[in-house]
Amino acid sequence: MQYHVNGFKPGDPDVLPAAPGHRRAGDPLPATVDVLIAGSGPAGLCLAAQLARVPQIRTLLVEPKLAPMEKGQADGISVRSMEMFQAFGFAEKVMRESVWINETTFWAPGADAPLSRVARVQDVPDGTSEMPHVLINQARVHDMFLDVMRRSPTRLEPDYGLKVVDLSIDPAAAEHPVTVTLEHTTPERAGRTTTLRANYVIGCDGARSTVRGAIGGALHGDAAHQAWGVMDVLAVTDFPDWRMKSFVRSQDEGILMVLPREGGHLVRLYVELDALGEHERAADRGMGAEDIIAKARRIFAPFTLDVKEVVWWSIYEIGHRLTDKFDDVPEDQVATRAPRVMLAGDACHTHSPKAGQGMNVSMGDTFNLGWKLISVLTGRADAALLHSYSGERRAAAKGLVEFDHKWARVVGARSADDATDGLPRVAREFVNNLPFTCGLTIQYERSALTGAPAHQGLATGFPIGMRFHSAPVIRLADAKPMQLGHCIEADARFRLFLFAPAGDAGGPGGAVASLCDWLEHDPASPLRRHTAPGEDVDAVIDVRAVFQPGFRELDFGALPSLLRPAVGRYGLCDYEKAFCAVQKPGEDLFALRGIDRAAGCLVVVRPDQYVGHVLPLAARAELAAYFAAILRVRG
Repeated sequence: MQYHVNGFKPGDPDVLPAAPGHRRAGDPLPATVDVLIAGSGPAGLCLAAQLARVPQIRTLLVEPKLAPMEKGQADGISVRSMEMFQAFGFAEKVMRESVWINETTFWAPGADAPLSRVARVQDVPDGTSEMPHVLINQARVHDMFLDVMRRSPTRLEPDYGLKVVDLSIDPAAAEHPVTVTLEHTTPERAGRTTTLRANYVIGCDGARSTVRGAIGGALHGDAAHQAWGVMDVLAVTDFPDWRMKSFVRSQDEGILMVLPREGGHLVRLYVELDALGEHERAADRGMGAEDIIAKARRIFAPFTLDVKEVVWWSIYEIGHRLTDKFDDVPEDQVATRAPRVMLAGDACHTHSPKAGQGMNVSMGDTFNLGWKLISVLTGRADAALLHSYSGERRAAAKGLVEFDHKWARVVGARSADDATDGLPRVAREFVNNLPFTCGLTIQYERSALTGAPAHQGLATGFPIGMRFHSAPVIRLADAKPMQLGHCIEADARFRLFLFAPAGDAGGPGGAVASLCDWLEHDPASPLRRHTAPGEDVDAVIDVRAVFQPGFRELDFGALPSLLRPAVGRYGLCDYEKAFCAVQKPGEDLFALRGIDRAAGCLVVVRPDQYVGHVLPLAARAELAAYFAAILRVRG
């Protein structure tokens, strides 16, 4: 973490200096905003937390509820989301508060007992990520995003008691083309409406999204016609795996899932209830918390379940649905018109909670969108960049809906499991699907943001289009052991990692020094072309280097100036751009990520932590062309 760059500031370094001129929640509504976000769920807050850090962007976040969430709804955080939380600065806090899911167990009728443990597997395979799979109350995730917002220069907070009821778009208008009608939901002002205009509207307003309806979108898909109950309970039981993630299938009563929650005592149960008719809704049955408890007891038998307190409960039906497009631009107008209204989260995809992906994919939507909006609104990129959002995230959501459709049927299967290699089918499928449920299988297709794989062989462990898989390094200047991926912050900057070839210590004449000199001084360099006058050299593209020798063998003072840049108003040296491989067996980044030791390489990482390109260190023209297709010339 870096601070004091523009002068000593006492106090909490996470609290950034306030920018002047920003309204506070509750103040009179503005006539115009840059971005209006509808809904303060995980998707809306993830986007707001990014935008809040940019003083020149005016953001309004509206929420129909009258206060922040306190309990209930989603709870699972995939390792991919934990990597994202690291970029926001609160992954360590989540790890401290949450329960870690280390093993998953499977229970089914046995030959000698009504229920017995038939399998147990490691929940996150070794080498998957430096982050764990955790469970925590969704409300706490909201709290952490809200803290980021409050501490950001704009001091952004949601405006509670407001909802979007309609919007219209004037494609011919250059500024604030979206007219939005807001309705108050507070008791004293209920039903009153007001209008304002926005440059962009992001619909994070759930499965019954008003924003989606206003742009003519609809969710398409099917339902499993099965009611499920979910509840958070404090209970006494003799079930042995009460603090393990567990799948329990009884002989005749159906299935349930046990998900331990944070704090050591709270547990969530997902309980299969009744089959529904073709046109029947779960609400039509009139079931309640006692029905969920009664069914759970029957499934758990002969184990006992004494529920002392129901913290939260809900009954729902499984649906697998996806909208046609995540923005407002018709297919025949893509070449001539940029998006102005976009959808995220449940507003554009819904699925069951069994794979634990709903909140995670929703946050992934707006983590993808946030840096693109920032790039456009700050003049770094043309508005056409926003077309990539729908293309990338709809493909990701389609994969999730298809997976969830299959997985829900595996979990709910009533037939006896076929054991293979000692594992019943549900456990076997669970193991096979772990990369997906960890959130690590998304691979963006070839585009301006995702380069061709011609040089993928230089770094086989950094697949182009997939998330940047971190690895341990030693920071050269202070010998700090750390994860290389942890230098990526949620700040809308690209990262350019230079992996030095064997024998290159960063000195003059080497491949790294030569590339750094070109990047820093040549007019054709993307740093020179896309960084505005007066900005720090790393304001848009942050260059870092990793060397093969141990940190004691290198001289920091001999590195090229780009790896020791002067930053901030005082021109202070940034000492955190150079790293060395860990010299311990099993921890060498070059070996772990399949980096060509003889040639080295450069890896472009997008602001959302996905690999944009892998190129040789000498590929100047290709590197310049990659950034030229995304960013405006500003040098």
